[in-house]
This record gives sequence, C-alpha cells and structure tokens, in this order.
Amino acid sequence: MPPKFDPNEIKTVYLRVVGGEVGATSSLAPKVGPLGLSPKKVGDDIAKATADWKGLKITVKLVIQNRNAQIEVVPSAASLIIKALKEPPRDRKKVKHVKHNGNITFDDILTIARTMRARSMAKKLSGTVKEILGTSQSVGCTIDNCHPQDLIKQIDNGEIEIPEE
Repeated sequence: MPPKFDPNEIKTVYLRVVGGEVGATSSLAPKVGPLGLSPKKVGDDIAKATADWKGLKITVKLVIQNRNAQIEVVPSAASLIIKALKEPPRDRKKVKHVKHNGNITFDDILTIARTMRARSMAKKLSGTVKEILGTSQSVGCTIDNCHPQDLIKQIDNGEIEIPEE
C-alpha cells in the first residue's frame, strides 16, 4: 500500500518542456496527478510562465504545496546561449536541425556564467566561464567572431582576466 500523501508537504517536480507551448497532458498526468493537481491547468500555467523561452527546450521546477503549483524556470547553459543569440522563435513541427551559428559577445558569456554560477562545479568564475564556452562550442556559435576554444586557451594562458565577484 503506497504511503498517504500529506497535502501540506512541499513537493518539487522537475520537468523538461518546450517554452511557450502547452505540453501533452498525458506526460504531465503521471507526475502531478497523484499530488492532486489538474494536468491541464498545470500545462497552461507552464506555457504562461515559459512564454519568454518560446520554442526552446527548458527545465521547469514545480513547487507544489496545498495543491497549488508555483512554476520556476531553471534555464540550462545551452538555452541561455541560444536565447542570447536572439534567434527568431522556430516552429518545431516544420523547422528541424537548426544550426545556431550566430555570434555573441564575451559580456553575454560573463552574464550567463554568473547566472549559472550556483549550479557550476568550478571553484572560480573563470572555470564557469570555460564551462559556458564549451557549451557554446557544442551549440555552434562564436564569441566576438572568435572560436570558443581559442578563448579557453587565452583564459588558461592568462591573456583574458575573468573578474571574480
């Protein structure tokens, strides 16, 4: 027999959704149904909360207490980089295999690194910047018309100073 669910207890559920779209209620139902929430209402709330991230896959944190869900967007490094590229939102049903070959500034990288600092495994901000540069390489964009790997080498050599907070 499963344990009784206490409605006053705080539960957190992480979901990976497409921003600005109402996800399939069939995928939400097993996660939020046992907690006493309506999957359709939660899906609509998620679509409203992720309107800024239209067309991007994004992680969402649901904090559930007293049968109410508060929605927090937990962006990944890749989604922050793609958002910084300022690409127009794409229709996922029609446009496939998008190459994100844009260009962003090093200041954007620093801003993203400061955002991701809490979830980074690096000791210093320079390590977090290198993590973000590696992610930007895998996304396929350049930084100030320079390859991300070149910037990582410059940080290692001390040519680029990363200010600590």
